[in-house]
Amino acid sequence: MIRIIGVCGAGTMGSGIAQVAAMAGYATILYDLDPPVLAKGRAAIEKSLAALTERNKLSRAQQVASLGRLSFVHDRESCVADLIIEAIVEKPEPKLELLTRLAAINSRETILTSNTSSLSLEALASKIPGPERFAGMHFFNPAPMMKLVEVVRTRSVSDATLQTILGVARQMGKTPVVCADSPGFIVNHVARPYYLEALRMVESGSTDVESVDLLMEATGFKMGPFRLMDLIGNDINYAVSESVYESLGRPERLKPSEMQRQKVQEGSLGRKTGKGYYRYE
Repeated sequence: MIRIIGVCGAGTMGSGIAQVAAMAGYATILYDLDPPVLAKGRAAIEKSLAALTERNKLSRAQQVASLGRLSFVHDRESCVADLIIEAIVEKPEPKLELLTRLAAINSRETILTSNTSSLSLEALASKIPGPERFAGMHFFNPAPMMKLVEVVRTRSVSDATLQTILGVARQMGKTPVVCADSPGFIVNHVARPYYLEALRMVESGSTDVESVDLLMEATGFKMGPFRLMDLIGNDINYAVSESVYESLGRPERLKPSEMQRQKVQEGSLGRKTGKGYYRYE
């Protein structure tokens, strides 16, 4: 039975996932090795819960109870839980190092998951002790609002592990969908043309960022591609494009955008840095 959830990484995704876990009734540990990032994640959760209470989406008692279930740590050795969700930087080496250490300090029954949106889970599973208890648990940004969770099956994971993860996702109020480990999983694979074609049109000079967004939103999309990339983070979005492109043999139709690469290089990552395709206060 899952009683304690550990979330590693207190950035936008990690703090959002921790909030969801605490609201669902789980004792939740949020870990980040950087104290300022951890403090920022805590402030973001407190602000989000307060906003939900103000909008009558959450009672005052529920707000207090959710905060009471959260603990914030910057010592990795304190990440002892029944289920761990890794949500750190989107690079294989630090993920593998963290997951390997977490496997060592937790019990053999602890389930390990990664929130990666672009890396091969099979590659990670092949190097993690007890791969039968490891899978993907991919949330979408913003985690407290987005209902979908991709539960990514590897060849090694046990059915019992998958069923437990599915149960936790449902307890969180999410809609979990099981998928195989493949480039971009389901959503990020299907969504590549939405981003890449919009970027190509702007790069060619045939239109501009705001016009694309306004037209797509007018046809029923909740967010145009550029506003959505700014929300996700251009670094994350570009990394997924690169991963899908390389994994599928570098097809021209999926070639990552030079315009987006430059945004990443200059630090214009979107909302989290105050500027991307748009500027933010």
